[in-house]
Amino acid sequence: MPRNHRPGPPPRVSVIVPARDAMPGITRAVTSAMEQTLGLSRLDIIAVDDGSADGTAEELDRLAAGCPSLHVVRNAHPCRGGAGGPRNTGLARATGDFVFFLDADARLAPDALRRMVAMADQNGTDVVLGKMVSADGRGVPKAVFRHNQLRTDAHSCHAYATLEPCKLFRRSLIERLRLRFPAHLHHGEGKPFTAAAYLNASGISVVADYDCYHLGPGRASPGLADRVEAMRPLFETAARHTRPGIRRDTVMRHHIRRELCPALRALAREDETEARDRFLPELRRWALAHCSDALFPTLSAPERLMVHLLRTGRFDDLLSVVRNAKRDARCGHLVEKGSVYWLHPFFRDPDAEVPDACFDVTDRLPVRHHLAGAGWHGRSTLRVRGRAAIDGLAADPEEDRAELVLRRREARDEVRIPVEVTAEDDPAQFAADVDIAAGDGGTPLRPGVWDVFLDVRAQGISRTVRFGNRHDDGLDIGTARRVVAAGPGLRARVTPYFTSPYRNLSLDIGPAPRGAPCEVTEAVWHPSDKGTLVVAGRLLPPGTPARGRLLRLR
Repeated sequence: MPRNHRPGPPPRVSVIVPARDAMPGITRAVTSAMEQTLGLSRLDIIAVDDGSADGTAEELDRLAAGCPSLHVVRNAHPCRGGAGGPRNTGLARATGDFVFFLDADARLAPDALRRMVAMADQNGTDVVLGKMVSADGRGVPKAVFRHNQLRTDAHSCHAYATLEPCKLFRRSLIERLRLRFPAHLHHGEGKPFTAAAYLNASGISVVADYDCYHLGPGRASPGLADRVEAMRPLFETAARHTRPGIRRDTVMRHHIRRELCPALRALAREDETEARDRFLPELRRWALAHCSDALFPTLSAPERLMVHLLRTGRFDDLLSVVRNAKRDARCGHLVEKGSVYWLHPFFRDPDAEVPDACFDVTDRLPVRHHLAGAGWHGRSTLRVRGRAAIDGLAADPEEDRAELVLRRREARDEVRIPVEVTAEDDPAQFAADVDIAAGDGGTPLRPGVWDVFLDVRAQGISRTVRFGNRHDDGLDIGTARRVVAAGPGLRARVTPYFTSPYRNLSLDIGPAPRGAPCEVTEAVWHPSDKGTLVVAGRLLPPGTPARGRLLRLR
């Protein structure tokens, strides 16, 4: 069906829907685009039928008959790959300021495009991610959608973890980069497109407070050959659109961890002999070309070992490592000269000849920590109670003393407070006293936000972690807000709180309200005496006697 051109200004969004044998989901997908609160006059819906034989084409014609904003395009020569070809066909006809790619088995929430366009307009961003949800258990990214992000980039948020193209793209960016989908791929055709857009966008926005995009059931898991074929343009795209250095290493690390290493694990299956002979040499070339010396140490120890064996062409050893990964994960650790090593069978095996760097886990040992409570002890001391230990390393309570570390934001101030072990049978259980009046070398803690860390030690190994995000259910530290004595004649307002979105513990220290003789903690109407307001509170500074005091309202 030929494209009908409408008079008037160009639409805000071109919604491109590739479809091949997409019944019955195509009806719901296209209808969700037609029902957008942005308005049909501001939409250009392009549905591309790619040789369907199940009635999809006829259903699209039926929907288009009642909607002038819906245009149906039939590919004269259906693509043999995935959705890339039909998407390219739609892109060639798009006229909107923005483009959104809608899968034929998914749907948009009614207000999705209006919110996403507003986010792009207000912040001048080229790509907008709308929160993705799934009703059937299909995995969706979560970290990037913890909160709205007005303007960020691919290196500063978790956006790169979602490379599917179900996003809002500024069309001028697409045309400037001449972006198109690899039409020959059956799997992952959207990832290089999205990666290139991310890496060149003037900014990225995230709409996280509204369920914008409802995923469909998805396609069947791809075969190994399709997975490896899809990796090639990903590495090529990352290399083409980044310069050597930290940013390129960050992107390549993602692809090595999420694409390359899983492919190596799949190749180790006994029935993949032919695929191993075909793909391992190519995967080795990618590892040599794209895993820099600076990137290599940032991989986990198992990943470093696999990549090392791949880069050195030791394919048999690589397959052995992958096949025995579950067994070897239970191997212990060696602590030596301030470093911790994974005792893998290849560690210092003279026949294996693998460098120690492949087994160094010093900076990767997890710290188990838990906040049990935070409450006032005395006039100006906040007592923090909890538990902390380095996983897999036994600590000596006399030698390995942990510290609570306070770091003031936007400054280099740091205060270290030794913790006290509070249980003889559990050296990980501790309490630390934060003295607001004298905690900084005998002087009061300065005003500002102080983030709370733990420096945990065992066998000469030290690990510092942010503290507080693991705590007892129902723990409310907001009740610990207080005005306290902060030195002779000085008072400070101290508010312990959990940060958003990560729920770590911080202290907000500021000047006490000037001239405030008390702090009101509760004000309620008397249950039986109408017109009587009952006010409860405490006099300041703490310890001031209440006898002879009057409450005056003005």
